[in-house]
Amino acid sequence: MAMQSELNAITHNNTWDLVTLPPGKNLIGLKWLFKVKPVNDGKGIKHKASLVAKGYSHQPDIDFQETFALVACFETIRVLLGIAASMSWNIHQLDVKSAFLNGELMKKSM
Repeated sequence: MAMQSELNAITHNNTWDLVTLPPGKNLIGLKWLFKVKPVNDGKGIKHKASLVAKGYSHQPDIDFQETFALVACFETIRVLLGIAASMSWNIHQLDVKSAFLNGELMKKSM
């Protein structure tokens, strides 16, 4: 069920197109990551699956600079939270079920 949910999100968001590998280019494989997360204040569990690229298969000086995945480091988050606290800004948490490069998020009116 978790894998099918991830595949449905990938299809719905048109995450990629199936193409022929160009000559001289290396293929980066995929793998599944699975997590069991608590829900409802620890009274239940949720199974999650993510299909991710095997970025560790890059080769320096060949294809190492070809892709980039943005990940916020903990120190950056702490700095931003500190600025928000000092400026008395409101902070909202957002859980994105399926996030993709150049994705568009729609703001919900409250």
